[in-house]
Amino acid sequence: GNDQYTTVSADAIRWALREYFQHHYPDQINRTFDPDEEKYEFKDEKYSAEKFIDDDLFGYMDAKKSSTIKRRGALEVCRAVSLDPYWGDVAFGSKGGKKGNTSIHQTQMHLTAYQYTIALTPDHLKQPDRASLLLDALVGVRHVGGNHSRFLFEFRPESIILRVTSDPSPWIMGSFKRVGEAVGCPELEWLIRAGDIAADELIVGGKITATPYGETLRELGVQLYPGVKEAKENAKQKLAQMEVSS
Repeated sequence: GNDQYTTVSADAIRWALREYFQHHYPDQINRTFDPDEEKYEFKDEKYSAEKFIDDDLFGYMDAKKSSTIKRRGALEVCRAVSLDPYWGDVAFGSKGGKKGNTSIHQTQMHLTAYQYTIALTPDHLKQPDRASLLLDALVGVRHVGGNHSRFLFEFRPESIILRVTSDPSPWIMGSFKRVGEAVGCPELEWLIRAGDIAADELIVGGKITATPYGETLRELGVQLYPGVKEAKENAKQKLAQMEVSS
């Protein structure tokens, strides 16, 4: 619309997912980041999507003069957008003391929630079962890249919409909207009623299930779970069933 919103880059979100895999699957990732040395290291600079989770999910590119080694990442991530418009909140700070040791600074702040969408086709992975590992990472994000080391912003989902489908288009991007003081999903309800999304393809978890929108989704035949982790586990089971049937 005509409002101004804050955003978080897709690169920052991908960095957070990489960090999750570095901490939970250190032997199965190629690229690691050392925060003390502030540098990246590679187990194999020739890369291997078969061997490494990160090379498979996120892809890679090594540009050389003679040739370029690259793989398009199977995982697609969009920029996160705030649910609330940004009204220009600013914190002012100053430091006094000896001559030449003074400073004045300000920090822009936004107290809000963010929504973003990921898309992944398991068949594009060298090891399709890694799609389940990604679901674990989505609810286990520690923080997004770019945060100051002393700043904590919880980036795990408060509510989540999962769609397991053969449809090439996600259709669920931007589903969440601020409705009064709460969060709703009027666009998702519209798409289900219109027949563009099948209700049995959807799994919804988290706080939104306790709202009037959650009750409407339940009546439409959507699987609802009060916990985000419970919804994630159900999606993993659904993925496993599809792999067996295929």
